[in-house]
Amino acid sequence: MAEKVLEIRGLCKDYPAFHLKDVSFSLERGRIMGFIGRNGAGKTTTLKSALNIVHPAAGELKYFGLDFAENELEIKRRIAFVSGGANYYPNKKLAAITAVTRSFYEHWDEAAYRRYLKLFNLDESKTPKALSAGMQVKYALALALSHGAELLILDEPTSGLDPVSRDELVDVFLSLADEGVSILFSTHITDDLDKCADDVTYIRNGEIVFSLPIGELREKYRAVAVTAEQAEKYADKLIGCKRAKEGFTALVERGGLEEELPGRAAGLEEIMVHLDKEARDDG
Repeated sequence: MAEKVLEIRGLCKDYPAFHLKDVSFSLERGRIMGFIGRNGAGKTTTLKSALNIVHPAAGELKYFGLDFAENELEIKRRIAFVSGGANYYPNKKLAAITAVTRSFYEHWDEAAYRRYLKLFNLDESKTPKALSAGMQVKYALALALSHGAELLILDEPTSGLDPVSRDELVDVFLSLADEGVSILFSTHITDDLDKCADDVTYIRNGEIVFSLPIGELREKYRAVAVTAEQAEKYADKLIGCKRAKEGFTALVERGGLEEELPGRAAGLEEIMVHLDKEARDDG
């Protein structure tokens, strides 16, 4: 049985206008999980609650089989967290920030750090203030990837990056997974997940809708294009039917309507958009 590096059970967090409700999922060693959902769905709250950056109201957290509450310091030495909104002393040179960071980690890999500086085209003589938002994320990732972390938890790591940089980062993710590193990252850029994710967890309004291997998810749905007449005729079978440039699009579950409505494999973005539309229509 594969080792679980992260287990979240019944995680709850309450705010006046938002509630994280009974969030549960797990991640196995060497796998990449995409954490998807609309802005405000609870992705960042989940990740920060799982790291005790914000204090959850309830829930059980285990990393590497260890209870988080009893082993927080040891666990945090074995993981890395990067937020798209990473902030550093704005006027300190990157070299000085790295020197401080390096001192905290027994297993710091200087060769890896230099490799990522080159890959991400980072100049240590610059300050965070002189970097774009995307370059600041690259720097945060260079630090995170250089201390032997067994689990990377990344909050929108690719959102400020150009397509070429995002593709480079996906290659890094795949190489790390081959080495047994596990990665959990939230994103709204589903193209990145199509390229590298093993599993997908979808959160909506603070609740987990599904947490599945990506292959199983793709097998579950087909995307179809329908006319107005077909949309009305098959309304009870179509999931999240919505207007398109010509006619309508929707999801259908595999195993039904193949003869009446020929379709194709649904992409992750289509699945998320149509499931969200279905939930809003039902609500």
